[in-house]
Amino acid sequence: MSRLLLHRRVLMCGFLGLATAPARAQQMDINRATAFVDRAGQDLVNAINDPRLNQTQRRDRVASILRNAIDIEGTGRFILGRYVRQASPAELQDYLKLFDEIIIRNLSSRFGEYRGVKFSLGRSQQRTEEDALVSTLVERPNTPSFTLDWRVAEINGQPRVVDVIAEGTSLRLTTRSEYSAVIQRNGGRVAALLDAMRGQISQLAAREGG
Repeated sequence: MSRLLLHRRVLMCGFLGLATAPARAQQMDINRATAFVDRAGQDLVNAINDPRLNQTQRRDRVASILRNAIDIEGTGRFILGRYVRQASPAELQDYLKLFDEIIIRNLSSRFGEYRGVKFSLGRSQQRTEEDALVSTLVERPNTPSFTLDWRVAEINGQPRVVDVIAEGTSLRLTTRSEYSAVIQRNGGRVAALLDAMRGQISQLAAREGG
């Protein structure tokens, strides 16, 4: 092969590599991340403590706030990991719907159903250029206070929560390990995970009374 042809191929490979490389995530400003978490947290507390809302309205309002704050689809895909490619389009669609309901129910339960919830900011830190960790303290009546750390990144130009760390445990890493184990125990079938998720939602609904 001539040196000229080789040079052209090298240039073409380099061009294609740039063209197909994923776009670099935007830098996450720690002040922007902190303000975002503070606003979302105060919105949650205001909804929970609003005496004008009945239980159903309160749940719906909390769910709406969480869905606006969290990158649920991106987090769900990360948790499913390599099995995203193995799932059929219908399975992936079902999975994302089920994951949405599970994460909303789980996080809603951490704030509680009854008025008197308090939310305050703790320390914030820049994890990488692309995300920041904002620590918060949640206080509920007649129960011990606890910390929630919110990992925030820029998603499509907007700050979004991409992980929640409860008392030092990462939600997305723990859930990823659990989901992977379910699929592996069932011959690599994503359908088995979907059945397990439906069962989990039924248990959560029974516990919440709806």
